[in-house]
Parts: sequence; C-alpha cells; structure tokens
Amino acid sequence: MGTAPLKTGLCAETPLGTLWLAASENGLVALAARCGREQFEAMLRRRYHRPVETDGELLRVAAEQICEYLAGRRREFDLPVDWSVMRPFQRAVLQATCTIPYGQTRTYGELAAAIGRAGAARAVGRAEARNPLPLIIPCHRVIGRDGKLHGYGMADGLKTKEWLLKLEGVLIA
Repeated sequence: MGTAPLKTGLCAETPLGTLWLAASENGLVALAARCGREQFEAMLRRRYHRPVETDGELLRVAAEQICEYLAGRRREFDLPVDWSVMRPFQRAVLQATCTIPYGQTRTYGELAAAIGRAGAARAVGRAEARNPLPLIIPCHRVIGRDGKLHGYGMADGLKTKEWLLKLEGVLIA
C-alpha cells in the first residue's frame, strides 16, 4: 500500500445503519457501520498511517452495489479490493471467502482445508473477525461446524449475520 491519501466517504444509509467506505489507490480497504465520520477516519489513520480525504468514484460505485445487494437486486460485487493491506494468511482466508457463492455457506474448517490449512479453523475465525470489508468479502457466509452462527462484527453482530443469510435465502438451524 502506498502513501497517497485514502479516499473516504459516506457509503449509504442502509437497513444496517450508516455505512462508511474507504479506498486506497489499489481498491477498497475498509467498510464500517454505525460510526461517525470522525471515528471512521480516526480508525483509518491509526490502522494505515495515511492521510484521509473525501472523494471517490469508486466509493460511489461501491455504495450503489451495496445498496443493490441489500435490496436483493445484486448477488456479487464487482469491486477492486486492496489485498495488500492484509497479512498473507488473512488474505488467503478472505480470498477463499470470496469464492463462497451467494446463498451458500461454508464452515471455518472447510475454509481452512480449502487454503491448505486443515485444522486451522480457529485461525480462520480470527482472520474472518478482522475482515476489513464485511459484505463485500462475505464473511457472513462462514458458520460453525455445528451449523450455528458464530461471531460477526458488523452492525448488530449475529442478528446482522442472520439477516444477511436470510436475505440470501439461507435457512439457519
């Protein structure tokens, strides 16, 4: 990741609350819910050690796609992600997460096996918990081996994860 300012802006008012997005010159780096602009920008400065400025055609396109998804009119995102902001293991986990089709789920263990790290389900869970782009990288599609929902850090947590899965037509036991 370079040193150019991050672009940030209000993504949209959604059923999940106010969403904020940020992008580097290489793609999206962060999505957050239910925080104010100052809080979001302070987090960006702390995490990425870069100045922040308001702008962005990419942010406008991303907001449009997120709103379409939340309205049930979009199943996939066509947006660049700046994978360079992630460590190699997290990048592998989240790239594998992006392959989970709309309306389907995988367990943490299945994802661990998919990246060649069978037995690393807990580490996969930790990587998912640090997902900087929930929704766009669909960590809500990852569930426990018991079929139950475990952890979700966006908006109202597990209630939001359940809502997103229901939006996609997934029945949770």
